[in-house]
Amino acid sequence: MNIRIGFGSDVHRLEEGKELFLGGIRIPHTKGTIAHSDGDVLIHALCDALLGAANLRDIGFHFPDTDQEWKDTCSIVFLERTCKLLEAEGYSIINVDTTIFLQQPKIQDLIPQMQMLLSQTLRIEKSLISIKAKTNEKLGFIGREEGITAYAVALIQKI
Repeated sequence: MNIRIGFGSDVHRLEEGKELFLGGIRIPHTKGTIAHSDGDVLIHALCDALLGAANLRDIGFHFPDTDQEWKDTCSIVFLERTCKLLEAEGYSIINVDTTIFLQQPKIQDLIPQMQMLLSQTLRIEKSLISIKAKTNEKLGFIGREEGITAYAVALIQKI
């Protein structure tokens, strides 16, 4: 059995009056991400983890922020296309583990909704998708609510 692991990360600045998307859903908050697409750090990190596990470069290679085609794109589109790239190479997803770092808002109650949407997109069971949320204990750019970051690990196998 050919099993591979990949790691991904993403970071975006936060600004008043922008929309905040995480795990494919809009999060009610006064601040949102500054980004070329919708700035969903969770999905961007997850795409990088999956692409890295399959040795298919990174999200910026496949969906560059210099290409107007991706301007304001919902990141679920990136994840769907990433899954197709993996399938074309003969890989299936075993499980994913992610962590989001943000000071505010609290998102624990929204995690099941994110898991459900990601489960449908990745075509794996919800129980195989871990999403954790952490604050930065008011330290650094995350603690000052200037930015948000996410990390992801993905385990895939050759079919």
